[in-house]
Amino acid sequence: MKEIAKKLGVSVSTISRALKDSPELHPETKRKIVEMAKEMNYQPNLLAQSLRISRSKTLGVIVPEITSHFFASCISGIQDHANTRGYNVIICQSNESLDQEKANIRTLVSSQVDGLLISLSRETNRFEHLYDLYNREINFVLFDRVQEDIPVSKVTFNDAGGAYQVVKHLLENGSRKIVYVSGPEDLYISKKRKEGYLKALKEYGLEEDPSLIKITDLTESGNIQVAQEILKMDPRPDAVFCMIDPVAVDVLTEWKAQGIRIPEDIALAGFTNNPTSAVVEPPLTTVSQPGYEMGKLAATHLLDQLDGIASEDPISIILETTLVPRKSSQHFQNH
Repeated sequence: MKEIAKKLGVSVSTISRALKDSPELHPETKRKIVEMAKEMNYQPNLLAQSLRISRSKTLGVIVPEITSHFFASCISGIQDHANTRGYNVIICQSNESLDQEKANIRTLVSSQVDGLLISLSRETNRFEHLYDLYNREINFVLFDRVQEDIPVSKVTFNDAGGAYQVVKHLLENGSRKIVYVSGPEDLYISKKRKEGYLKALKEYGLEEDPSLIKITDLTESGNIQVAQEILKMDPRPDAVFCMIDPVAVDVLTEWKAQGIRIPEDIALAGFTNNPTSAVVEPPLTTVSQPGYEMGKLAATHLLDQLDGIASEDPISIILETTLVPRKSSQHFQNH
């Protein structure tokens, strides 16, 4: 193309436009270029074109843990939808580690994926790696655990609304001293679920009490430690709302080992509706989140962006949740 441009005294971009039959060029200019290209036996470099178009028809997905029922559901939604649109999916897990999340991003970008779907690790409290992706104009969508300030599209649940529903349910059942067991405070879902918790308390004329908010690092040992701390509180709370079901299940297991009766001594509720929450004894009151739907919507939006169907302006998709009341919170005949 450079040689054709040199011979005809025009720019390489003009040659490129002519060979793509661009309507912007004068027909006579186009005719001369096409004739010269034939004369010089010009063949387009398909490999270079595919690199320039940069379509590997592959999406990269990063989740905190693949074994979690919720993230497995998201991955199914992503994969099913990507496959119907002719895309493959590479899945990485950060194992809740910021360093691993960064390494996953590097690996996927160097594998030339067309775009990324990312749910952040519990350690992610610095976001330079995301701004780097954004500045390099690499398409990505954040889902479930997101960072609010970065100007990319996000798919989240109405976390505040779901937490409000479950805490209101505890209040309606007679609880007044309700502990919120939060994950790391930097996590988007920790903040949002706390908002819903406080909103429900406020409606019942209850003040925010910092001593009723406990933080866990979401590990089993961290969850057990919080469960033990709650039992030592004086007066003891009458209900506990855990940010996610796995925390609530660890709390329940520890309490039962200590001879605590649920819900008679303390009511308990979680969030996410993991399969485990229905089979523990007593079954756990929780909030259902459609993970499959979240994955499908995140993949749809990313592919629409890649195909130029969606606007380049970031959007926020918020999915609703549903309260699932079970035995762990149904008590309070004594109130």
